[in-house]
Amino acid sequence: MNRYLPAEKKTMYFIGVTTGKSSIMKVFPRWMEHFGIDAQIKGYDFVPHDKPEHYREAVSFIKSDPNSLGALVTTHKIECFRACRDLFEGEGEYAQLLGEASSISKRGDELWAHAKDPITSGLSLEAFIPEGYWQDSKATMLLLGAGGSSLALTLYLINKAKSSCDVPNRIVVNNRSEARLKEMQEIHKRLSFPFSIEYNLCPSPEQNDAVVASLPEGSLVINATGLGKDGPGSPLTDAVVFPKNGYVWEFNYRGELKFMRQAEHQEKERNLTIEDGWVYFIHGWTRVISEVFHIDIPTAGPEFDKISEIARRTR
Repeated sequence: MNRYLPAEKKTMYFIGVTTGKSSIMKVFPRWMEHFGIDAQIKGYDFVPHDKPEHYREAVSFIKSDPNSLGALVTTHKIECFRACRDLFEGEGEYAQLLGEASSISKRGDELWAHAKDPITSGLSLEAFIPEGYWQDSKATMLLLGAGGSSLALTLYLINKAKSSCDVPNRIVVNNRSEARLKEMQEIHKRLSFPFSIEYNLCPSPEQNDAVVASLPEGSLVINATGLGKDGPGSPLTDAVVFPKNGYVWEFNYRGELKFMRQAEHQEKERNLTIEDGWVYFIHGWTRVISEVFHIDIPTAGPEFDKISEIARRTR
């Protein structure tokens, strides 16, 4: 059965792994009603690291179908962009730098690719880390996973450092495969930044545990691996000890969220501040919707609070 049938009304697509389980399927119609737009959303599921021709088929359809306006891409951001790069007439600055597309949209007859994570990850980080926290702190930021989301967050901090001292002095990146670490390093080499970045090859959760145990008090530990949502488990073992008075950020907001449960077991004992990926979800989708439908959506203030409340009621 051909799943790429011409859209009968304005349609935005969600290219992911288990799109039907996402809250966006309930949130999107309510947001469209709020914005006064008659549009629908449709999910396309692919296995992680799918065949290039599968991505090309989906993006070619969006490009050619008049009512198909664009898409948000998760998990497949790098592979989809690589497979379809020749299909895009335009690329945003971050899409070029990161070699990925989290947003696909149209500008007239042109198909554009954008990477929104350096914007959305930063907005989400600022939502729960107190202003000025890093400026006089010895705390470290540990990123578990060296994929697109981790790289995007480092780019946000590199840009922020141009005008602010409120960034970590040290960032540590752990990854279980060497290739992604090297890709991240190659991109970082093109840039200048006032903090140190350490890259660790950690194939096992026990190795991640050891790095977490070495962090200074108040450090931030982030699960950017996808484990707990796209796949079972956690990048850490149950024996991990989180930094005292630290922050823990689970990039996911749905799934088994084992990493977050591990942190919750130590929340009182270690005085942890724990954040899931819900605010990241809000910023991630509203930035792409703004691009796809060419509407202005604020990132803070009363209107953003209203949009967040609409989403919260579906959770």
